Amino acid sequence: MEAGFTGSRVSIPTDRQIRALHEQFAPTRDAFDLVYSHCEIVCELAERLLAGREHDLDIELVRAGSLLHDIGVYRLYSPCGALDQENYVRHGLLGYELLRGLGYPEALCRFCSCHTGMGLCRDDVLRQGLPLPAGDYMAETGEERIVMYADKFHSKTTPPTFVSAASYVSSVRRFGEDKVTRFASMMEQFGEPDLAPLASVHGHKVV
Repeated sequence: MEAGFTGSRVSIPTDRQIRALHEQFAPTRDAFDLVYSHCEIVCELAERLLAGREHDLDIELVRAGSLLHDIGVYRLYSPCGALDQENYVRHGLLGYELLRGLGYPEALCRFCSCHTGMGLCRDDVLRQGLPLPAGDYMAETGEERIVMYADKFHSKTTPPTFVSAASYVSSVRRFGEDKVTRFASMMEQFGEPDLAPLASVHGHKVV
């Protein structure tokens, strides 16, 4: 697989190439099923949120970013398949480092490092004592923003669930009203997805 740029545009891997990456780095079949299925759902959510809406986003880049954004989760599994929940906040950075190590361009790697919560700034890292290098991990482009936003509506819990806007606001408020405001701004920009049809298709309840 060749990563790079074609003119000024990122060379985007195909769905098949991205799935192969997941299969390569997933430590167990259960881990693959959980993470890749979530990424597919986030991709579906992002595409539904953009359908029929005027925008200038690169849909192929949104799709690739959605399918790649959680690939760093695999780095947190032990050989026996246990997930390191204590360091879960590192999964975005780990995904970024994984993709950069494979030669992927920055525009793709950033989907990993900039989707956690409503974005993490340097102050968040320091104030919360997060196990991350002090810095900003914020979605900046429209493509990064829609992937981060779509990700908020599905959770890799056991069992996986879809998350309503009201539930997400309730959970993110403990990290500061600025996070609630940022989420509200994205909801105004992209709308609120209808989760019921997706919940029915995937067999995940809405919380």
